[in-house]
Amino acid sequence: MSDTTEALPPCPECSGVYTYETGALLTCPECGHEWSPAFAEPAGEGAAGGIKDAVGNVLADGDTVTVIKTLKVKGSPSGIKAGTKVRNIRLVDGVDGHDIDCRIDGFGSMQLKSSVVKKA
Repeated sequence: MSDTTEALPPCPECSGVYTYETGALLTCPECGHEWSPAFAEPAGEGAAGGIKDAVGNVLADGDTVTVIKTLKVKGSPSGIKAGTKVRNIRLVDGVDGHDIDCRIDGFGSMQLKSSVVKKA
């Protein structure tokens, strides 16, 4: 008997690894996202292939983004205010979902989550 457990791609929304086929679509049981396998393959290697901002726009290295909510920063009394523009971002495989490496005026180098920014 042949091995039926093929290597299915992880979920493009939550990166869950427990995807399964439902007819012509792939489904993620963790977040419920459904997608066509034809769209999953061209994404390429690494996390940089499909990192999206808070409203669903695909981000790329060098983009300018805007912070959509005020963020607390350890050691800073004011934090990063909503509406702060961040230029020349780099997409990385960060820790705890921090997938944007950037430099913010007045704060220096730091990592942000793509869920708290939108493409400018």
